Amino acid sequence: MAEDFASVLLVGGKSNSLGRAEEVVKLVLQDGARLEELYACLSHQDAWVRMRAADALEKICRQRPDWLLPYVDRLQADFSDHPQASVQWHLAQIYRQVELASPQKRHAIKWLQTVLSDTDVDWIVAANAMRTLVMLTQDGSAPKDVTVDLLELQRTHASKTVVRKADAFLRELELTT
Repeated sequence: MAEDFASVLLVGGKSNSLGRAEEVVKLVLQDGARLEELYACLSHQDAWVRMRAADALEKICRQRPDWLLPYVDRLQADFSDHPQASVQWHLAQIYRQVELASPQKRHAIKWLQTVLSDTDVDWIVAANAMRTLVMLTQDGSAPKDVTVDLLELQRTHASKTVVRKADAFLRELELTT
């Protein structure tokens, strides 16, 4: 009998490492029917399981974005208000990789704008949210003026990495005008 993913994700490596998440990625890619089991781990009581599950889900999305399409509405409903940074930044990454339907795209844009409307946001969340919002701005889905304002706000973030990325994204948007 196969180990349940929560048990696999709970063990291995240091508590703040990805542990055996790569093993879960391989298992799901071999058997797509186990994707639902992995999705359920996003709601696990243990924050490390949630972090590792979000990482595994995003890595599966890189290879099989079509597998995540049926989950987009649930991800948006279940995790848009989730306080855990690792869940948030992986959600932003997933939004870059799947072909969002118009209502899903509007929801994603609103969520990204909300995330970036405050500088008291985890630096990795900010970096991934900026990258995704810029991509959606460049394809004409998000208003450029709002994105520019949010990038300008993120230039005041405490993280120098976020400031550098905001500067780079502002330059990138200038070049696409």
